[in-house]
Amino acid sequence: QVQLVESGGGLVQPGGSLRLSCAASGSRFIVRPMGWYRQAPGKQRELVATITRGGITNYADSVKGRFTISRDNAKNTVYLQMNSLKPEDTAVYYCNANYPMRDYWGQGTQVTVSS
Repeated sequence: QVQLVESGGGLVQPGGSLRLSCAASGSRFIVRPMGWYRQAPGKQRELVATITRGGITNYADSVKGRFTISRDNAKNTVYLQMNSLKPEDTAVYYCNANYPMRDYWGQGTQVTVSS
């Protein structure tokens, strides 16, 4: 099994910043592509950013230029640096690890952007 635990969420004012962390563990964990997704109330879960094993990144258009995904393979951790936050970024953010036969998900961390 693989366990993913997100942290770093909270309440921030528009224009502010947060850094989310996702720590992966478990006997079956290996270095795999990972990503961040988010889900706002009443909406479907959407992709925010992904990162390959080698560090190649991809971003949703809505966060491009504001968010940065990175990873530390030695720590089995992926990060999401979120800058210039907007109220539209308010959502539960989920960490994802992509495997050939299935994806693993964390429980999510709440990010609220409000003045």
